[in-house]
Amino acid sequence: MDDQNKNLILATVLSFVVILVWFIMFPPPEEPVVDPNAPAVTADVNATAPVATTPATAPADTSDTAPTEPAMADAPRIPIETARLSGSISLLGGRIDDLHLEDYRETLDPDAATVTFLAPRGEPDAFYALYGWAPGAGLSLDTVPSANTEWTLESGETLTEDRPVTLVWDNGAGLTFRRTISVDENYMFSISQSVENTGAGTVSLAPYGILARHGEPTDLKNFFILHEGVVGMADSELTEVDYDGITDFAFDQREGAKAEVTQVTENGWIGFTDHYWMATLIPAQNNPFKSVIKYDDRRDIYQTETVMPTVTLAAGQSVSVESQLFAGAKEWATIRDYEKDGVTGFLDSIDWGWFFFLTKPIFATLHWLNGFIGNMGWSIIALTILLKIVVFPLAYKSYASMAKMKELQPQMEKLKEAAGDDRQKMQQSMMELYKREKVNPASGCLPILIQIPIFFSLYKVIFVTLELRHAPWLGWITDLSAPDPSSILNLFGLLPFAAPDPGSFLAIISLGILPILLGISMWLQQKLNPAPTDQTQAMIFAWMPWVFMFMLGSFASGLVLYWITNNVITFTQQYLIMRTHGYKPDVFGNIKSSFSRSKKTDTK
Repeated sequence: MDDQNKNLILATVLSFVVILVWFIMFPPPEEPVVDPNAPAVTADVNATAPVATTPATAPADTSDTAPTEPAMADAPRIPIETARLSGSISLLGGRIDDLHLEDYRETLDPDAATVTFLAPRGEPDAFYALYGWAPGAGLSLDTVPSANTEWTLESGETLTEDRPVTLVWDNGAGLTFRRTISVDENYMFSISQSVENTGAGTVSLAPYGILARHGEPTDLKNFFILHEGVVGMADSELTEVDYDGITDFAFDQREGAKAEVTQVTENGWIGFTDHYWMATLIPAQNNPFKSVIKYDDRRDIYQTETVMPTVTLAAGQSVSVESQLFAGAKEWATIRDYEKDGVTGFLDSIDWGWFFFLTKPIFATLHWLNGFIGNMGWSIIALTILLKIVVFPLAYKSYASMAKMKELQPQMEKLKEAAGDDRQKMQQSMMELYKREKVNPASGCLPILIQIPIFFSLYKVIFVTLELRHAPWLGWITDLSAPDPSSILNLFGLLPFAAPDPGSFLAIISLGILPILLGISMWLQQKLNPAPTDQTQAMIFAWMPWVFMFMLGSFASGLVLYWITNNVITFTQQYLIMRTHGYKPDVFGNIKSSFSRSKKTDTK
C-alpha cells in the first residue's frame, strides 16, 4: 500500500467519521424546579430627583395563579397592522401577546396559515412580552401596574408603522403610568414607559421588561447543531442556554427561582430564539441593567427579564425610560441593520456555530450572490465556484503532486523490488526519492481535508439561516433547506404513489435525484486513478461513494447541491492539472476495469 493511497483512505475515513459524529443527537434530560417569585428592591429614599440605584426584581406574571376579570379572551385589544406583522395588544397587562408574521407561512402550500409567533396565555405555545415597574420604597405591588392591570387606551386606535399607541393607568394614589408602543417597518417595537408623581410623597421604582414562554415550544427541533432557547449579549459576551440548561441553574433566593442573574454595565440584550424566529428585550444601549433568566417549575414558564436601575421620584417629578423589543424573523439583512443602528452584537443572535469565522463570511457571500442571481440554488453553485477559486492554489499543488506521484510509479515499483521484505530500507529509499523529486506524498489528501470545515460551515448556514427556508431552486426542488423530495421507489414520480414519509424506515432507501447524482459524481471522481491493487483498499474505494450517497440522502438539498457542484469542479480541475503535468487519466479504462474486476469477483 503506497503512501498516497494510505493518505487518501485516511482522509476519506476521517471525513466519514466526522460527518457521522456531527449527526449524533443528545436526548434532553429533565430536572424539576421550584419557584415562589418575590419582589425586592433597594432605593435612595432621601433623593429629591430621579436616581439610579441597584436594579430591582421584576414581579412575576401571577395571572395564571390569580386570574382576574376580565379574562384574557374578554380583555379589550388594540390591533397591530403593518405590512409585515398582524396581531393585537391586550389591555390586560398591556401585553404584546398576539403576533403573526405575514411574510412567512407554516408550509409551502400558498393557502397555509401565516406563522404565529406570539400567543396569549391559555393558548398553545403561549409566548408574550410584559412591561411594568417593580415597586420600591413608598410603594406596594398593588400601586404599580402588574400583569393583571387593565390599561386604558389614551391615544391611537391601531398600531401601525406610522401610528403609535399610548396606554395609561392611574393608580389612584398619585402616580400616573403611561406606555407608548410604536413599531417600525420590520420587527422592532419601541417601548416608552413613563411615570408621573402627582402625589405628596417620594417613591422609588424600577422599570422592567419580561418575555414569558409557557413550556418548551412544540416545534422544538432538539438538534444539537441548532441552538434553541435563551440567547443574549452582555457587555460583548454572548450567552446561549437551551431549555434544559435553564433548569440546571442554582436557586436564587433574591429572584425566588432557579435563575441566572447578570449585571450588565453598558450594552446588552436577552430573549428567546427558535429555529427561524426570535424575541429579544433590548434596553437602551450604553446604560446598565440587570439581565435575568428564570424557570418557574410550578407553572412551567421560562422567563427572560431586563430590569433597569431603580429611580426615585419626588412629588411633581416624572421620568421616562426607553427600550426596544425585537419580535420576528431572523433575517440576516434586517438584524445586521439593527446592529448598525446600535444594537451591539445583534448579528450574533443567529447561531453561527464553532466555525463562525467561516459561516459568517460564507453566508454574507451567499446573500450577496443571491442579490444578483435571485435564486438560492444557483447562488449556492456560484458560491461553490468562488470557494474553489479561493482554494485553487493549494488544490493545484496537491493535484500536481498527485500527477508527479503517478510519474514516479515505475521508480517506486523498482525500489520495492530492490528492497524485498526490508520495509525499513524501502521506506528510506522512498523518502530519498520524494526528497530528490520534491514530492510531498501527504499533499494528495489535502483537497479532501480542506472540504471538511467548508462542508460543515455550509451545512450550518443552510440548516440555520432563514433565507434557505422554503427557497426553491429548479423544478421539483422547492425547498433547499429540506431533503430532495423525489424518490427512486416511485421512479421519481412516474409511478402512481407517493414517496415514503420522511419519518418511515423506507425513507432510508428512498433516494432522490440529487443524492444519486452525488454518488455518481463521487464515483466518477475516483475513476481519475486506477483502483488500488490491494483488495481492502479497492473495496473501501468501491463502497465509499454509495455509502455517502445514502448518508447524505437525508441532508438539505442545498448542501447536496453544493457537494455535487464541488465534485464536478474537482473532477475537472484534477483532470486538467494532471494532463498539464504529463499524466493522462484513463477515466473510461478505469471504469471498464472496475466492472471487469467485479465480474471476476462474482465468478469466484
